Amino acid sequence: MRAARLTSPATTLTGVGAAGGADPVVLVAHGSRDPRAADATRALARAVSAARPGTPVWASWLDHTEPGPTEVLRDLAVAGHRRAVLVPLLLTAAYHHRVDIPAAVAAAARSGPQLSVRVTDVLGPADDTPDPGLLAGLCRRLGETRPGRFDALVLAAAGTRNARARRSVGRVADALGVEFGVPCRVAYASAAPPAAGVAVSRLRASGARRVAVSAYFLAPGLFHDAVTEAAGAAGAVAVAAPLTDAPELVELVLRRVDDRPVLASTG
Repeated sequence: MRAARLTSPATTLTGVGAAGGADPVVLVAHGSRDPRAADATRALARAVSAARPGTPVWASWLDHTEPGPTEVLRDLAVAGHRRAVLVPLLLTAAYHHRVDIPAAVAAAARSGPQLSVRVTDVLGPADDTPDPGLLAGLCRRLGETRPGRFDALVLAAAGTRNARARRSVGRVADALGVEFGVPCRVAYASAAPPAAGVAVSRLRASGARRVAVSAYFLAPGLFHDAVTEAAGAAGAVAVAAPLTDAPELVELVLRRVDDRPVLASTG
């Protein structure tokens, strides 16, 4: 059996705690070729660790960036931990939540010592109601752009072919529109129409004069860049930054950690 590497300088571990203390928290992001995305996930991990002293918090990625969740879980088990909480840093419960994350947990169980893994809900709506903290984080980022008065809003998301996931994005858009008292339409950077520029143009064509864009993204990257460029070209007055390590997102992650489990796997 190979040695655990929890204290290796090359890891992305933050808030390291000894085995037998608080259950470690493993954050799992989608992953991107853009290094800004990984930096944002590491910043969130540091913020979660600072908000929950004594709890070891790991950042991991499903693709493009190491370590992956299987590697982190295996190393935690080898280091003597018997339980861990895995939080999917995802805004919709689509393929990655249904398939990739359970597969990563199962792979760790097959190749390492016994470790009970509790997988939480994603950060997006777990039912029909978006978390107030998620909405507050989106409002914070939009406010930071200083858009002034706006009479319509676009919620720009990464995109998914999963109809249920798109409905959950729509629920967030509806709640955000109620929060600001303006129409709010959904746009996607990939996989589904309309694109951000199209959504902005449609709102302007319907009579809106100042359209702002809220970014339903956890980290910067090519998708957010594309949304910013297209929305600006279509006449948007502001495009918000991704949520990254917003305090409200940190609190939401910790609420997921404290929630009842939605999946448990024991190696």
